[in-house]
Amino acid sequence: MSISVIEQAKIQAQVLVPLVKALQAELGEARANTLVRKALGDLYRGFGEEFWKAKNKSDLGRAVSSAFRTYARDDALAYDVIEQTHDAFAFDVTRCAYAEFYKALGEPELGFLLVCTADFATAEGFGPDIKLTRTQTIMQGAPHCDFRYKRDAGGSR
Repeated sequence: MSISVIEQAKIQAQVLVPLVKALQAELGEARANTLVRKALGDLYRGFGEEFWKAKNKSDLGRAVSSAFRTYARDDALAYDVIEQTHDAFAFDVTRCAYAEFYKALGEPELGFLLVCTADFATAEGFGPDIKLTRTQTIMQGAPHCDFRYKRDAGGSR
């Protein structure tokens, strides 16, 4: 049995939260956060590339829908699909156990850094023709997260 993504995030937080706090104390918050974003960005970009190759699909809506079912496993996310087509997948997350976990830790800003910023790097791994737009997150206090994945009009996947 594989460990769900939400359980992985909880396990990782036991190490990452104290590590990031120590980096912030030593280097300053801005510099430490930049280093963390870069390190995790490279990792998650690679995950996105591997996922896209494994799916081997040109249907963006179907591929991203499949990915978010993985992140939603174990009741981690509740979301409403707004649009699902060959070239788009748009949805609103209405409940987020990742945000609930980091808020319970008293560290929602670290939750945003460690969880939410990974979304953009993962999307970059899908290819240069796939763009993610998100203007708000539950982690930052919004009532929902608004994910909008689109293939550029000139894209060729």
